[in-house]
Amino acid sequence: MNIESRQPKAASVMGPFYQEIIARDGDAPPVLKLEAGVPQTSEDIPLERFTSQDFFDLEMKKMWRKVWQYACRDEHLPEAGDYYVYDLGRHSIVIVRQEDGGLKGYHNSCLHRGTKLKPSGSSGYSASLQCPYHGWTWNLDGTLNEVPCAWEFPHLDYEKNRLPEVQVDVWNSLVFINMDREAPPLLDYLEVLPEHCGNWDFTDWYVSVHARKELACNWKAAQEAFIEGYHGPMVHPQLSGSAAQQQHDIFGDHVSRDLVALGVKTSRGGVEMTEQQVLDGMLMGDRSLVDGEKPKVPDGSTAREVMAKQMRDAYLTRFGIDLSGMSNSEVLDSIKYSLFPNLFIFTGISLRILYQYRPLGNDPDRCLFDILFMRPVPKGETRPDPAPVTYVQEHESYRDVPGMDPGFGLLFDQDTQIMRWQNEGNHATAKGAITYSNYMESRLRHLHNTLDKYLGK
Repeated sequence: MNIESRQPKAASVMGPFYQEIIARDGDAPPVLKLEAGVPQTSEDIPLERFTSQDFFDLEMKKMWRKVWQYACRDEHLPEAGDYYVYDLGRHSIVIVRQEDGGLKGYHNSCLHRGTKLKPSGSSGYSASLQCPYHGWTWNLDGTLNEVPCAWEFPHLDYEKNRLPEVQVDVWNSLVFINMDREAPPLLDYLEVLPEHCGNWDFTDWYVSVHARKELACNWKAAQEAFIEGYHGPMVHPQLSGSAAQQQHDIFGDHVSRDLVALGVKTSRGGVEMTEQQVLDGMLMGDRSLVDGEKPKVPDGSTAREVMAKQMRDAYLTRFGIDLSGMSNSEVLDSIKYSLFPNLFIFTGISLRILYQYRPLGNDPDRCLFDILFMRPVPKGETRPDPAPVTYVQEHESYRDVPGMDPGFGLLFDQDTQIMRWQNEGNHATAKGAITYSNYMESRLRHLHNTLDKYLGK
């Protein structure tokens, strides 16, 4: 499919298309040359999908209990007995590393009187799973091991009181759970992701920064802000002139993506920048790896070429990783895959990040937003421990998160500060509906189309 058949002609005033940029580079892999979309309608979306308790409850019953969802990374549970608690709304799952190296996941609730076995948001080591209230204890494999005052329970069938399990599987070092024991395998659910990410391995990377923020909005509204770039000129004026037009692709019910070339001059917002200004302002996940004086753009070169060389040199020096076989686009660009319902996976080198959005408690107006930055484990060195979660209050800045790049901190602040205004406006509406654009917001509409399939609408 030709990109011009999907993007409106007027988009050219906002910068060159992604396919034009990688064609100039001349080294992009075939997977980045793909363009895909699906036919969509253009009707408004009811705002009750964001504000209604009944709709929220329907999502919990018919969608969240049926889908594969990211819970943690493999590195969060390195040894037998390590556990990690994943919370979703009022659901809570405790994932445990087994003696044979495998993983099991259990509903985080004692079968005596329902107390949580492990606190929400916690992780660590535990030789067994013991209820903190009355001491009922389960082995790591979920079998009931000990009941204090067992003579009081002559009617108790130990075998039938195994901890109820959820499905657990791992792909590309990412641990997923599914509460539906009859759901199709994870690899089927991932659609094109395993094929597309064949050369993008996360195994030898670690979480260097992990920020978690509670937002005053519905989980769908939070992630929609990170799917489209339409809000850029209003919310992120500092990016005007240096971020090219996004390409949006839809590959199936569960997988879509956007591609954004970095280090490219554009005319967006009427701002015309020099190559040196573009280089100086580039927003890079690992921009801090470039030591010494700010790099200069030689005559006849571009900011994109210079930064790609700087990143290759830095990765070879810092991590012992040779990126000479990777394209400029893989080294520099924002290559962001969305996995329904709530995970964004950045697969590029300079931007290797995970975003996750999930309901908080039983409130359609609250959600959690997790950001995980990853860096490679240096060749020959011991894997660092994953960064602990830094909790960011709604009024606090991401720029105060340890290890957070200040430019990214500002970007995240700008994106999340608007969330409360949007949520309050959703409840104050007289129109009662949302109007999406045809292309730039096509993946927002696709999110709702897939959601409707799970809800039976």
